[in-house]
Amino acid sequence: MAINQDQLLSWQFSRVTQSYTERDAIIYALGIGLGENPLDKAELAYLIEGDLRVLPTMAVTLATLGMWVKEPALGIDWVRLVHAAQAATFHAPLPAKAEVYAKARITSVTDRGAGKGAVITLERQIYNGADDTLLCSLVQTLLARGDGGFGGEPPPKAVPFVVPDRPPDVSTSCETSPRAALIYRLSGDLNPLHAVPEVAARAGFERPILHGLASYGIAGWVILRELCGSKPEALESLALRFAGIVTPGDRLSFRLWREGNTVVFTAHAGDRLVLDQGVAQLKCWR
Repeated sequence: MAINQDQLLSWQFSRVTQSYTERDAIIYALGIGLGENPLDKAELAYLIEGDLRVLPTMAVTLATLGMWVKEPALGIDWVRLVHAAQAATFHAPLPAKAEVYAKARITSVTDRGAGKGAVITLERQIYNGADDTLLCSLVQTLLARGDGGFGGEPPPKAVPFVVPDRPPDVSTSCETSPRAALIYRLSGDLNPLHAVPEVAARAGFERPILHGLASYGIAGWVILRELCGSKPEALESLALRFAGIVTPGDRLSFRLWREGNTVVFTAHAGDRLVLDQGVAQLKCWR
């Protein structure tokens, strides 16, 4: 069954609500690697109940839409679907516990051509259920690798991404755990691509791969840790493209350039570029 562009653009998502607690915030922080050094006070602030800090990037895991891509009427080859890019604006700090709800819509479906895939853009807004405060606005870009050539409009021409022509202001690395995907999935993304070897093999991978949003969370934490004294309220927005596959156990090497309150960054796993077009806006510097 071919992808159904009209059905996608008119698709109505039900309002999704979710309650989370300090325990969920801690599991999220563990899922992106905090706690590797159990004596690090900056990391422990996100891992111990009480006066708990919450990572702003946890917002992308809240009130998610589940495996909507498996809906037969949409015609998506969901096994070959990959998360291509993610952007978020963080409007208010996340409480340590809350009930939240989301509104979502598909804003575009474009055609890269036969054998090249279709691009689906989804917007989602996360609100605090207690007072309707907008917490986060998300833009998720999905590449449906098996669904190109349906006759739709091509994606808009990409603007070239250029890093500053100078050494990075910060070079740092972090090693992901071999169990990273199995921990991160506890934050709500149960796609078997990240846990079941047979599903990963059907998608063309040697083993389950790390969730793109786990890499996204790692990037957010690295920026806060290196440039803003680990303060969660410092991150105003974060956008990046998933340029390559991250496998649990990979060491990610980040290069960060700062221009005023803007941070431009990339990340490699060995010689492979895995995150690029990274841009963050910050509200303060260390």
